[in-house]
Amino acid sequence: MTINYSEHNNTIIEAMIGITQSAALVGVDAHLVQVEANTGESGELKFILVGLPDAAVKESQDRVFSAMANTGFRTPATRTTINLAPGSLRKEGPAYDLPIALAILASMKKCEVAELDNFIIAGELSLSGRTRPVKGCLAMAMLAKQIGKKGLIVPTDSADESALVEGVAVYPVSCLDEAVRFLNHEQIIEPIRAKQSTFFRTAPASQRTDFSEVKGQYAARRAVEIAVSGGHNLLMIGSPGSGKSMIAKRIPTIMPEPHVDEFLEILSIQSAAGTTLSGENRYFERPFRSPHHTISDVGLLGGGTIPGPGEVSLAHNGVLFLDELPEFKRSALEVLRQPLEDGQVSISRSAGKITLPSRLMLICAMNPCPCGYSGDSTRECRCTVPQIQRYRSKISGPLLDRIDLHIEAPSLRIGELRNSKPGERSSVIRARCKAARSIQNKRFEGTGDSSERCNARMSHSQISEHCIINKEQGDLLQQAMEHLALSARAYDRILKVARTIADLAGKERIETAHLLEAIQYRSLDRNLFY
Repeated sequence: MTINYSEHNNTIIEAMIGITQSAALVGVDAHLVQVEANTGESGELKFILVGLPDAAVKESQDRVFSAMANTGFRTPATRTTINLAPGSLRKEGPAYDLPIALAILASMKKCEVAELDNFIIAGELSLSGRTRPVKGCLAMAMLAKQIGKKGLIVPTDSADESALVEGVAVYPVSCLDEAVRFLNHEQIIEPIRAKQSTFFRTAPASQRTDFSEVKGQYAARRAVEIAVSGGHNLLMIGSPGSGKSMIAKRIPTIMPEPHVDEFLEILSIQSAAGTTLSGENRYFERPFRSPHHTISDVGLLGGGTIPGPGEVSLAHNGVLFLDELPEFKRSALEVLRQPLEDGQVSISRSAGKITLPSRLMLICAMNPCPCGYSGDSTRECRCTVPQIQRYRSKISGPLLDRIDLHIEAPSLRIGELRNSKPGERSSVIRARCKAARSIQNKRFEGTGDSSERCNARMSHSQISEHCIINKEQGDLLQQAMEHLALSARAYDRILKVARTIADLAGKERIETAHLLEAIQYRSLDRNLFY
């Protein structure tokens, strides 16, 4: 674009504007950003960048000019202004290097202007002009499909994840010169076409874990099977070395495989967090996140100057494992309330408000006391009563209410450890969990997306419809509620767990045995914590 305008001294200045399309990440979603480059301005030789850029974007001048020079292009010899629009949206990261360079070259008539509007462009440039991967390319591909763009031009290492979005052509470029030649129709680049059915793979046998490696702990294994079958949260309480962490790390092996849409959500969040699609996250598995207990509130929930996903979002459609639960900061644990209840987390910062997905299974493990041996048959507890009460009080009642199943995992005897007979394999347990989930899929068909079709996410109206109990069962549940002093939220969760137990048994109605088993998974509420 060429603009002629006259100044007060009646001289004519030719200002040339080049425009490219890029995108900014807001949470896990991409928003369109227009990159405008105005070269040929009068005045002192200067590079001006506007549009709420952060430090990494401001540093793009040195990378872009060096990349242009080392690729064989002349850098602007006049004042150059770069505008990232809209100006109200904060921009971060080096992903604007490639669109800025192409906009400058278009303004200098070195790049085909007509083609630039057809693509969303993103990529970091090295000083030599090579491209480097950037985060959020999967979200950018979804944006390109939504607004009807021809496709994406992104670095080669970022192209794989973008190509998973059907209906969008993704053109990988390895350097600035390649991108210019492609836009000028001097070089043909074939778009990447990823086949979702063959693109992902299962983890190699050497990296796989299995429930057959777990000795004993039949009650805990049963509780885990129920939790996975209905998408319920679980708390395991036991002495050190009883196998709590070992069981938790094997939970993903019995979870049903994610649907393709679910897996795209998982990858989109990982991409927004800066994890490119390579190696380990090509495994077609649900995420398993296990943050250390020193994690901050922001690290767990998400946030930052420009809000981004935390551990609760990175565990979306998977498992969040909190080992040594009482050792986490009280404030960090309390921020889990909304994500566990709503399946999403809202974060408000000066840069704006975002909502991130957080539908997950929360698995927690803890010792019964500070030394870990309260109630242990083989070791003597050295803790005083005030110490034990102080330790257990770190976990609030409202948080416990949101954990559906509480189970004790006692320490193993030597005979159980020496038993060489393998336990039940993960594949066998997974088959039962998948059968229970298929019942729930049919039950909730048409009421939400596939990731919401499990008993743990039933609404109050759905509980009334699908968790019907007779008068005798109602009286039994009332007595248990009064005896254990449980809350109304715990009442709903007992019914949800009972419904899952009935599904595992293949029963249409909740039977008394199912209800009693669900009640026993809440009995630790008061026995251990009050």
